[in-house]
Amino acid sequence: MNEIVSALILAVIQGITEWMPISSSGHLVIFDRILEYNGGLLFEVALHFGTLMAVFVYFGKDISDIIGELIRLRFESENGKTGIKLIIASIPAGVIGYFTMYFFDSIFSNLVIIAFGFGITGLFLIIASLNLGKKREDLSYAGALIAGFAQAISIVPGISRSGATIASSIMLGLEPRKAARFSFLMAIPVIFGANILIIGNQRLPEGLIWATLASFIVGLLTMHILFKFVLTSKKNLRWFGGYALLLALGLGVYIYLV
Repeated sequence: MNEIVSALILAVIQGITEWMPISSSGHLVIFDRILEYNGGLLFEVALHFGTLMAVFVYFGKDISDIIGELIRLRFESENGKTGIKLIIASIPAGVIGYFTMYFFDSIFSNLVIIAFGFGITGLFLIIASLNLGKKREDLSYAGALIAGFAQAISIVPGISRSGATIASSIMLGLEPRKAARFSFLMAIPVIFGANILIIGNQRLPEGLIWATLASFIVGLLTMHILFKFVLTSKKNLRWFGGYALLLALGLGVYIYLV
């Protein structure tokens, strides 16, 4: 297959799976193998940068309000509290990711681990779709830390970052849209920090701008669909959970036969 077409397919997959709770990392590894395409680390950074920009556009006002309250040291306001919770939630992934980055890079394409990750994601989502626990309007600081640890385990290939954080927040009592909003805002420091660690002082090649643009557009559309149609009920998470479990089973069968 033409390399440009393969790269475009991967950009679309990144845009969809970064925000859908089904693991972008796992899907990119699978489709890399299917398409026999390897764009390298800078290509993956370009894709993640596109989906990250989609968050800035979709939640632009929320982000500016949160930053504004933090700068003014208004920690008791709603946005100020949200900012503190986002900082707290970012700590586990930042610390664990920094010290385990090279280990997980070495197993990033291991299909056995990816199948295991999809299985964990599926179980998370199905449990979150059940009517367990009491509803609450917002996460506590301790709840934000728990969501942060859920984000940290998504370093394992195949475990969905959005799936783990949305599911954990719902299990802590948040309704789906609020859980997703917090999950997507949590992605900003983690994805931005990871990209900085990867590229260092390098510059993204101008030739990859189209990949960034494609993942941005698809990512923005995916977020709109999620908030408009999917996250109307936590019961809808079971469809993603079932898909992740079937994918884990399918990978297991493939690994066994090959």
